[in-house]
Amino acid sequence: MDTVITAPNKTATSTPKPTVSISGSQAVLDALLAENATTIFGYPGGAIMPIYDALYDYTNQIKHILVRHEQGAIHAAQGYARSSGKTGVVFATSGPGATNLVTGLADAMIDSTPLVCITGQVFAHLLGTDAFQEVDVINITTPVTKWNYQITDATEIPHVLAKAFFIAGTGRPGPVLIDITKNAQLQKFEYSGYEKCNHIRSYRPKPIIRKSYIEEAAKVINEAKKPFVIFGQGVILGKAEQELKAFIEKGNFPAAWTVLGLSALPTEHPLNMGMLGMHGNYGPNVLTNECDVLIAVGMRFDDRVTGRLDKYAKQAKVIHLDIDPAEIDKNVQTTVPVWGDCKETLPMLTQLIQPNNHTAWINRFREYAQQEYDVVIQNELNPTSPIMTMGEVIKTLNELTNGDAIVVTDVGQHQMVACRYAKFNQSKSNITSGGAGTMGFGLPAAIGAKFGAPNRTVVAIIGDGGFQMTLQELGTIMQFNVDVKILILNNEFLGMVRQWQQLFHDKRYSFVDITSPNFVQLAKAYHIEGNSIKDRSQLKNALQTMLNHKGSYLLEVMVGKENNVFPMVPQGCSVAEIRLQ
Repeated sequence: MDTVITAPNKTATSTPKPTVSISGSQAVLDALLAENATTIFGYPGGAIMPIYDALYDYTNQIKHILVRHEQGAIHAAQGYARSSGKTGVVFATSGPGATNLVTGLADAMIDSTPLVCITGQVFAHLLGTDAFQEVDVINITTPVTKWNYQITDATEIPHVLAKAFFIAGTGRPGPVLIDITKNAQLQKFEYSGYEKCNHIRSYRPKPIIRKSYIEEAAKVINEAKKPFVIFGQGVILGKAEQELKAFIEKGNFPAAWTVLGLSALPTEHPLNMGMLGMHGNYGPNVLTNECDVLIAVGMRFDDRVTGRLDKYAKQAKVIHLDIDPAEIDKNVQTTVPVWGDCKETLPMLTQLIQPNNHTAWINRFREYAQQEYDVVIQNELNPTSPIMTMGEVIKTLNELTNGDAIVVTDVGQHQMVACRYAKFNQSKSNITSGGAGTMGFGLPAAIGAKFGAPNRTVVAIIGDGGFQMTLQELGTIMQFNVDVKILILNNEFLGMVRQWQQLFHDKRYSFVDITSPNFVQLAKAYHIEGNSIKDRSQLKNALQTMLNHKGSYLLEVMVGKENNVFPMVPQGCSVAEIRLQ
């Protein structure tokens, strides 16, 4: 019978408090204060007006950031959560206000970002009547939330919000939506205080750790000749960066990261072999299909990492560490599953593994890295053509930030180039839309990231296409003096789609040639300083000016129109079939 390890049982205790009569709206704000959720991103409207009316009296305790679109609010909350490690909070009204959150909810769900979204709803007696700005937000958002709930009675607010924060931020994090009818916001009730939730009978945030699985995993690892560690965002969410580092260093394991795992391990760490996946590094992709033991930590084997599943790591024994049992065996058959929080399971595994020397195996990664450098990286970072590349822009930015900035990217070629070449010294430094690939994510997420980490430099790297999806959030930057550096890499194309059309559709460039406004003049209309450059000789000084500027700044860099991102695993191919050109 397996030995199981469980956390000590914690029973909530509370001292009885005298009751006071407050409104449901006041109870919402009291809950936020109790959860230390004092930064909110939102947009008011009729159905959530009572909460905004109550918020008027809390402006010294709660900071509300008025965005220009509800999608901007939820992406900003995502950026805040990712840079701070806290739960992001969003306010929106009913109807279109709530439906405008759906893209961000889907993004947060697949990227495991903790959010609590509070939406207003029409009066309870109007539900189901097609009242003005009524939509069935619960059924609409059920597939894209970890939990959602509709409150029609104010007495439910304290314990429902306590559950919401507990569910959003524990286990595998995710977005929660609480829909509150207008009558519940206005209703007075006898309030006896707010108690945080630390237990829900039907919800187990962490699976039971089975010691026998840890021991079996250690045995497999100790027998490995060519072990390979791949890690994802679960390491960052679990605050297990040091535990991962100790694990790979003791075993001398080569390690590679998913897009969302980037920054969990310093980029320059000698055992950091680079990025996995479609535009990842050559060695990590090819050698996935040569390792004898594949150790996956806090990642979900998505299709961009695995390529063809029927040709993925078939020769390897697979050990999968994950807090979400649903991910085990979902895509890749596991030899040994290790359920649990990797902050707890990694040290247990580290204790049992033997120090080892895998020099010859690690040198295989070095050899592939040299091939990639000769064919791809050298030309990308040190081009001989007069036309600037995205890679050399990122290289120069690295030199000026010393790997200490938070880099927020939108989605497209610039995203893959930034993930490939940006350097990071500390965790929570790479913020991007991974699973959903949401264009328009970058600018609002950077705003939220700055509020989440006000003492760090935040650089938003965005393509000319994605920037135009949420550029209205320049108004938020203007109103709240948000010190975000905006770096637009402009290739005058929807670059990633164009690359696919070039490589796989005979250069039939169908509706990817995009015209942009004068971004510098646009920024100036929002009282944001800016500059646009085309020549390499201007690059370093322009980036330094952007970084030194006090306050927000927009820099547009014109880059090659038809440059491609390589390496690349073509769709439908195995990771070993990665192309260098």
